[in-house]
Amino acid sequence: MAPRLTHVALRVTDLRRAIDFYAGYAGLVVAHEREENGTRIVWLAERAEDPDFVFVLLPMAHAEVERPGVHHFGFAVASRADVDAIAARARAAGILRQEPRDAGPVVGYFCIVEDPDRNWVEFSFGQPIDPRRIPAH
Repeated sequence: MAPRLTHVALRVTDLRRAIDFYAGYAGLVVAHEREENGTRIVWLAERAEDPDFVFVLLPMAHAEVERPGVHHFGFAVASRADVDAIAARARAAGILRQEPRDAGPVVGYFCIVEDPDRNWVEFSFGQPIDPRRIPAH
């Protein structure tokens, strides 16, 4: 399986304003939401059922953001071995920002790489993009 773009994660200062903007301007709808460590995280998509691509909205105050704008772009790969291979290549190039790790059933196994413009790119395996495939707690 070739890497497939699944999501873009955006840091937002006001979650409600961000949801309203993307709903009003782009017609996106809430496909999934959850609370994680006291923070409400929302996924927006073109359709709530069977989304192919989502915007993940991550509320953060501007003072907490070390990089403005996009938090990261996410690509799904076919296996943990693919994540490890990408990480090894990025490590050798000096652009690996987060070593591979397993973050559980929602996030899966992933690493973070930095692109030439300093945008972060996540490569993951086992990260369900369809909310119906997210394991119950």
